[in-house]
Amino acid sequence: MSRKIKIFDTTLRDGEQTPGVNLNIQEKLEIARQLEKLGVDVMEAGFAIASPGDFEAIRAVAAEIKNVTVASLCRAVEKDIDRAWEAVKNAVSPRIHTFIATSDIHMKHKLKMSEDEVLERAVAMVKYAKKYCSDIEFSAEDAGRSRPAFLHRIFQAVIDAGATCINVPDTVGYTTPGEFGNLIKGIMENVKGIEKVDLSVHCHNDLGMAVANTLAAVENGATQIECTVNGLGERAGNASLEEVVMALTTRKNYYNFTHNIDTTQIYRTSKLVSSLTGVLVQPNKAVVGENAFAHESGIHQHGILNEKSTYEIMTPESIGLSQNKMVLGKLSGRHAFEDKLKEMGYTLDQEAINKAFEKFKELADKKKVILDDDIQALVEERVSQIPEMYQLVSFQTNSGNKVIANGVVELRREDSIITEAATGDGPVDAIFNAIERAVGIELKLAGYNLRAVTGGKDALGEVTVKVENNGKIFVGRGISTDIIEASVKAYLNAINRMMSEIN
Repeated sequence: MSRKIKIFDTTLRDGEQTPGVNLNIQEKLEIARQLEKLGVDVMEAGFAIASPGDFEAIRAVAAEIKNVTVASLCRAVEKDIDRAWEAVKNAVSPRIHTFIATSDIHMKHKLKMSEDEVLERAVAMVKYAKKYCSDIEFSAEDAGRSRPAFLHRIFQAVIDAGATCINVPDTVGYTTPGEFGNLIKGIMENVKGIEKVDLSVHCHNDLGMAVANTLAAVENGATQIECTVNGLGERAGNASLEEVVMALTTRKNYYNFTHNIDTTQIYRTSKLVSSLTGVLVQPNKAVVGENAFAHESGIHQHGILNEKSTYEIMTPESIGLSQNKMVLGKLSGRHAFEDKLKEMGYTLDQEAINKAFEKFKELADKKKVILDDDIQALVEERVSQIPEMYQLVSFQTNSGNKVIANGVVELRREDSIITEAATGDGPVDAIFNAIERAVGIELKLAGYNLRAVTGGKDALGEVTVKVENNGKIFVGRGISTDIIEASVKAYLNAINRMMSEIN
């Protein structure tokens, strides 16, 4: 009988710790809803004690999600555990996830505690958390560099104290598959009662081995995988959800494990997370990259035409991609548009459909052919909408190789129109400077990315900007067939996001 592997997604917690990522509550809810559709078993919604915003986001997710366990991370400290419980207590299935470091280097230089003191704290805090709820996960931070004998001791102790899930993190991505597999095997053989709880792993990708280490752990007895969509996370990120899931699915003949993930939701989930975080997926990324199912070589094309399995070990349909695309244009009506949205898996209320249709008709006047990716970009742009303190009325730029670039912008704030002009090193810089004058805030552009959503001269352009104010990063996104307009929309989106948090 095959063993079922639980998928613990930490995109909303560890994934948001990706440098430059800052999700608001609405965006976290949108990702949480999609993770529920995807079929994850547990979602870690945040670190409740970290900030008021994180606390409120966890509480909102816990109140809405019905079919997935919702967890909050917390240190092995009473106030952290109290705050975590306040955040998740309204969940249908709440979990408190507490951790303390167990490696010599962490205990000596960070905690300044002995092994016995760490063990005593871990046991006390698991018992403390247990008074709030039955589902308690305990993590030994930096387990990958911890003494196995100490891990066996502390895991045995916290299981006796009531922990229902034991997590073994390779916090700094130090181990190799052979080492990590042996570590898990040793825990299975030396910790009494380990078979009665979930044995989880949380692997980081600093040496590019997070997925391999995770799969090695599963082969040696792990029953829960902690991962993130698109491999987001601290430093080089975490084990990629889509990669570990599709490895288990595609190589079922080897692994012989099952899971609850609806793999046809993988691509949509990846695109949504990429769009809302502003972290683009590299084209050659396994499973969800733009080139994952692309074939350019003549030999490959010939093979695919004769038999897809010659060069595709999994089908595009298995992750939610469609080979057959319905073409929409400016003559298409609302009914065809709504049918297309349903075909693509979107469930929108009538107001959202109306707004998306208006955007679609505007785009159709500029583009001859509207592709699936265009529609996806239009719909997902609505998710990031926040209160627009500043609205674009008009803009104008002038530039050339012998002309100083200048830009003029008109913005509406409540009932007033603000007009400003500025020069810059090119049209985008000039219009950004004009916007800064109009809003009266000087910003640092921390990142600018332009990509074509589709191909061709009339491609829809997507601009993602990151602006810095008082040391905090705000991400903005805009789409248009005009890259200057997309840039203006993205910059205003970032500014409005910043203003909404200030106010």
